[in-house]
Amino acid sequence: MPGTLPTFPSMPCGVTMPATLNVSLPRGLSHPSLPRGIAMPSLPGLPTLPRGMSLPRAVAMPTVSQAPRRLLQDCCAVLDHQTPGGLCGCCWALRPRYKRLVDNIFPEDPEDGLVKANMEKLTFFALSAPEKLDRIAAYLSERLTRELNRHRYGYVCIAMEALEQLLLACHCQSINLLVESFLSTLRLLLEADKPHLHILATSSFVKFANIEEDTPSYHRSYDFFVSRFSEMCHSDHEDPGVQNKIRVSGIRGLQGVVRKTVDDELQVNIWEPRHMEQIVPALLVNLQQHTHTNSESPAEQTEVCFRELLGRAAYGHINNAIRPVLMHLDSHSLWEGRSFAVQCFQIIMYSIQSQHSHLVIQQLLGHLDANSRSPASVRAGIVEVLSEAAVIEAAGSVGPTVLEVFNTLLRQLRQSVDYQLTGYYDNDRKHKTTSTEEKTLQDVVIKTIGSFANTLPVYQRSEVMLFIMGKIPVPGIYPALGSPNAGFEGSRMIQVMLLKSLLQVSECYESSNLLTALPSSFLEPLLSFTLMEDPEIRLLVLSILTSLIDRHHNAARLSTASVVFDVSLLELKEDRSSRQDNLFMRKHAQRLYRHVYLACKEESSGRSHYQALFTLLVVLSVELANEEVMVDLIRLVLALQELALSSHSCLSVVNRCGIHAICAAFLNLLSQLSPPPPLHLHVTQVIESRQVAAPHLLPADVFSDTARLPEGELKVDEAFLFVQSKICEALTGSSFSAHAERLNTPYTPQLTDEDRLSKRKSVGDVVSLQMDMDPQFCPDTQQNSQTEQITFETLKNAIEDGGSVEEEERRRMQVVEKFQTAPFEEIAAHCGARTSLLQSKLDQVFDLIIRPPPSPSGQSPPRSTPIYEMKFPDLCVY
Repeated sequence: MPGTLPTFPSMPCGVTMPATLNVSLPRGLSHPSLPRGIAMPSLPGLPTLPRGMSLPRAVAMPTVSQAPRRLLQDCCAVLDHQTPGGLCGCCWALRPRYKRLVDNIFPEDPEDGLVKANMEKLTFFALSAPEKLDRIAAYLSERLTRELNRHRYGYVCIAMEALEQLLLACHCQSINLLVESFLSTLRLLLEADKPHLHILATSSFVKFANIEEDTPSYHRSYDFFVSRFSEMCHSDHEDPGVQNKIRVSGIRGLQGVVRKTVDDELQVNIWEPRHMEQIVPALLVNLQQHTHTNSESPAEQTEVCFRELLGRAAYGHINNAIRPVLMHLDSHSLWEGRSFAVQCFQIIMYSIQSQHSHLVIQQLLGHLDANSRSPASVRAGIVEVLSEAAVIEAAGSVGPTVLEVFNTLLRQLRQSVDYQLTGYYDNDRKHKTTSTEEKTLQDVVIKTIGSFANTLPVYQRSEVMLFIMGKIPVPGIYPALGSPNAGFEGSRMIQVMLLKSLLQVSECYESSNLLTALPSSFLEPLLSFTLMEDPEIRLLVLSILTSLIDRHHNAARLSTASVVFDVSLLELKEDRSSRQDNLFMRKHAQRLYRHVYLACKEESSGRSHYQALFTLLVVLSVELANEEVMVDLIRLVLALQELALSSHSCLSVVNRCGIHAICAAFLNLLSQLSPPPPLHLHVTQVIESRQVAAPHLLPADVFSDTARLPEGELKVDEAFLFVQSKICEALTGSSFSAHAERLNTPYTPQLTDEDRLSKRKSVGDVVSLQMDMDPQFCPDTQQNSQTEQITFETLKNAIEDGGSVEEEERRRMQVVEKFQTAPFEEIAAHCGARTSLLQSKLDQVFDLIIRPPPSPSGQSPPRSTPIYEMKFPDLCVY
C-alpha cells in the first residue's frame, strides 16, 4: 500500500541486530523525531556469528559514519510531506541517481556557492540521458520552491544557476524538456516581493532568450512575462538605486521577450495591440524620466530596446507599434514640450526599415487631422514632429505621401486662419485661442513645408509648387476661398499663408531650365498677384519670382540697392544664355516687364517693394540677359522714369523718388556688366549730378530712415535724368547696335483681361461680374427690331462710363451679402435661370447660323437636323 513501510521476515530465535546499527550521533545532534502517528518499523534480530568468526571485509559497511546525515535527509523529506518511494524514501543511497546528483550540487553553506565538480557530473548525466531532463528540471524547481518558501535565498540562487547551466549545455532538440519547469520557476521568483529575486529572474530569462532554438514549441505563453516586465519598468521603489536596477531589469526582460517571440510564428504575436500597449508606454516612461548618464541607465537601455523592437517590425506591424506612442504623448501632454516627441520619432524613423517609413508619416498625418480641434500648441507640436519625420523619410525613400503631406499642412493653415478670426478652436465656441498661438502654429507649418520640400527631388518640387498654387485663391481665376465663415479678411490671410509656403518651397528650388520651373500654368496666376492692392501679397510674389530665377544665389548679395555697387561681388554666369533661357524670355519677357511696370504704379509700395523690384531686375539681367533683353530692360527703366515724371499718375513723392532711385541703381549695375563704356560714362555723370544737387533721387537717401524728401510736387531737372538719345548713341557701334533702334520706341505696357481681374479687391467683384445679365432680354419677348448703331464714340462712352463709385460699392456688397446669406436653393435657382437664358440665346444664334438659304422656286427645303441636336452612338462620343 503506498505510504507504508515494508515488513521483513522474522529472524531465527536468538539472532539479534549487530551492535554497529546502534550508531551514536555526533555531539549536538539528536535523533530526528518522526511526525505524530508514524513509528519506526521494528526489525527482527539477526543471527549471531559463532565465536571467532567475523563478517568479511567486503560485507563491512564503510558508510556508517554518513548514515546519520542520510537518515536526517530522509526524515526531512518526510517532514516536507513528500511521499517516499518504498525503501528509497528512507534510504538515500537507494534514491534515483538524478536526485542524488541534484542534491550534491548544493553545499552545506550556501555562501560557498554551487559545487562545480558535482555540477559537471549532473551536466554530463543530463547530456548522456536527455530523456531525464524533464525530471531533473522538475526536481530542481521543486528544490528551489522549497528553499524559497523557507526564505533560504542563497540556495535559490544556486538552483537558478544550475538551471541556467543546464539550459546552456543542452542541445536544441532537447531544450523543450527543460523550458516549462524553467519558466514556471521564473514565475515564482517574479511573483515574490523581493527586488533581488526579480532581478535574478530577469537575468535568467535574458540568458534563455539569447538561446537559439530549432525545435518549435506550440504551448508556451509569454503573456505573464510581458505584463510583469512592463510593471517592473514602472517601478517606484523608495530607494533610487534599487529603482533603477528594477527598471533596467524590466527593460532587459522586455527586450528578451521580443527577441524570443518576434521571429517565431508559433509563439505569441508580440505585435498585437494588447502587448504593444504595455510594452511601448513602459519604454517611453523610462526614456522620458531619465537621462543618459551611463550605459546602465534606464534611458540608455530603453533606447537600445526601443530601436531593436522597431527594427524588427514588419510592414503590417508598424501601425500597432506607432499607435501607443501617439496615445502616450496625448495622455501625458508631451506634444507641447516638443523636444521629447521629436526625440521619440527620430528614434522611430531611424530604427524602422526605410521602405516602411511612409507608414509613420501617414500615422502622423491622421493624428494631426484627429487633433484639428485641439489647442494650437498641441497642433504645433505634431507639425514639428511631422517636419522632422518627413525630412528623414524623404531622405530615405519618397513614397506616395508627398502631396498628402502638403495637402494636410495646407488644410491646417486654412483651419488656423478660421480659428484666428473666430477666436475659438472648436465649433461649440467653448475653447478660446489667441492670435499669437495661431500665428506660432502658422509659422511652424510654413517652416515644415519648406524643410520637407528641401529634401525632395527637383521634379517633385515643381509639382509641389503647382499643387500649392492650385490651392491659392486667385481673383477671377480660382476664387475658392475655403471656409465661408472666414470672409474677405480670411481669404487675404489664406493667400498670404499659402504664398509664404510657396516662397519656402521656391527658396529650395534649383533648376537649370526655367521653362519647367516657371510654366505658364504657374507663372500666369502668380503674376496676377503682383497687381493686387495688398502690399504684403505683392512683396511675397516678387520674392518668389526672384528666388526661382536666381539660380546663382545673387539675391543675397543684393540686400540693399546702391549706386556704388561693385559688380565683381556677384557670381556671374560664364557662358551665354542657353536656348531654353532664350525661349523662356521670348515667351514670358513682355509679361514680366508689364507686371514690373504695373507694380511700380501701386501707391502702397514701400521701401521693401522697391528693393524687391531692384533685386528682380538685377537677377533678370544676370541670369537671362542677352543683347535683346538688355535693350528691353533699358527701355523698361526709361518707361519707369517717365512714369515717375508723369503728372497723370497718382503717385506720392515717396513713390516717385523710389522709382528714380531704383532706375539709377539698376542702370549703374547694368552698365558694368557688358554694355560699352559710353553708357557707363553717361550713367555715372547723372548719378554724380544727383549726388550733388538731388540726393533724394538716389537709394542711399530715399531708402534711409532719415530720408529728406522735397515738400510739395516733385520737380526733376533734365540734368538728373537718363536721356534716351544718349543711351542709344552709346549703344551704337557695339554688339547692341542691332537692337539699339528699339530704344526709339518707348515701352508702353498693354493691359490684359488678366490684369483687370487681378486689380479687383475681392472675389465679390468677380461674382458680380458673373451675375451681369441683360434683364431686358427674355426668350418670351420679341427682339427689338430697331438695332442701335455701334460707333467709336459709343464704345468709348461704354468704356469710360463706370458709374458712380458709391453705387458700384453698394451693388457689390449686395451681391456678396446675397451669396453669403441666401439659401442654397435660391442661389441654385438663380444660376439655373441664368443658364436657361444663355441657352435660349445660343439657340437663336445657332438657328440663324444654320438657316438654309431661300430656294429659287420659293419653296423652303426641308430643315436639316442641327449638329448639336444629332444623337451619336456612345462609341463616337468621348
